[in-house]
Amino acid sequence: MPSSGATGQVCFGQPDDGIIQMAYVVEDVRRSMHEWSTRLNVGPWFLLDRFTGVNPMYRGQPSRSEIALAMSFAGHMNIELIQPLDSAPSVYREIIDKRGYGFHHFGVATRNLDQDVDRYRASGAELAFLLGVPSGGRVAYMDTTVHLSGMTELIELGPGFEPVFNRFYRASIGWDGSEPVRAFL
Repeated sequence: MPSSGATGQVCFGQPDDGIIQMAYVVEDVRRSMHEWSTRLNVGPWFLLDRFTGVNPMYRGQPSRSEIALAMSFAGHMNIELIQPLDSAPSVYREIIDKRGYGFHHFGVATRNLDQDVDRYRASGAELAFLLGVPSGGRVAYMDTTVHLSGMTELIELGPGFEPVFNRFYRASIGWDGSEPVRAFL
């Protein structure tokens, strides 16, 4: 279900009405960054050691789940690795409990998060997780696992999105393997 209000591409070349991110839940984010770097030449990684989000709501209730997350790029595709740091209920634990570690969600850009949440709901998807993120925007995880191989994260495009993701993307172009792990913010 494409996002409404598409106007072109995001700063790293993906269409702003399509998939811009592939995300995976992992047991150990540092080990996973190393594996992706050495086996797939993906890097550098931008690591956020501890993250809960701003006003996180999981299935309609306040969330206390904490994760470590790392982002990099494989070409024009943003790759996110997520390690749950506790056993609190979360969208991440749901997938791990259901089928183990591995693919978790597609990230889809949106210029109108509220409208797109409503559109996904109208198509039968449930809002599983809503929170504010370091780029200053919000994300909404829609439970699309009935129809797709993972959830769909709607990623709000706003003034903070481009500088953060562009920094990660630019660092990946011609990356020579140096400084494989860098600060997220």
